[in-house]
Amino acid sequence: MDEKHMLARARRGDLAAFEQLVRQNEKRVYAVALRSSGSPEDAADITQEVFLRAWRSIEDFRGDSGFSTWLFRIAMNLCVDFARHKRAQPQFQPLTGEDDAERPIPDLAPTPEERLENNELGRELAEALGEVSEEHRRIVLLRDVSGLSYTEIAEALEISEGTVKSRLSRARIALRTVLQKRGNLLPSASSNEGKGGGSA
Repeated sequence: MDEKHMLARARRGDLAAFEQLVRQNEKRVYAVALRSSGSPEDAADITQEVFLRAWRSIEDFRGDSGFSTWLFRIAMNLCVDFARHKRAQPQFQPLTGEDDAERPIPDLAPTPEERLENNELGRELAEALGEVSEEHRRIVLLRDVSGLSYTEIAEALEISEGTVKSRLSRARIALRTVLQKRGNLLPSASSNEGKGGGSA
């Protein structure tokens, strides 16, 4: 079943169709959350909330952008909010609503193996990302972590592709500088240039 049909079914309240959409996108959403938070537990909470919010508002999604783009817009907003309020609210609390009990959400927690593999790298990069501007952090997460195309990023951030490219270049320089000062090197950005699909 293609994405269009899955979306149509999900809008009608078909949880099985929505779960298929979740499976297609959860690893990339989780990767963004992990690099942003540096914690597998926090990343799992953020990922859970991304899909919970998507499920609650799926009926309103009209397809003006790609479904994955819409998800990453939700994810980026949640990552920024989570980082901003983490000290004041250490336990990430999802929103609650009257209809939540009727719309269950799949378990998105990573496996123990995935937690072990991602923990050290996620924390290290998250700390470095915490030292660059929010603007730079967003663009690096979307392009170099998630592998979105310039077109997808432009849609997610509602900016032009030219702005995406120039902002990404500045962000990579800023992040590389931070990592070098910390005694680490930024993974080669060129390895991600072919990812994400779409036009660049």
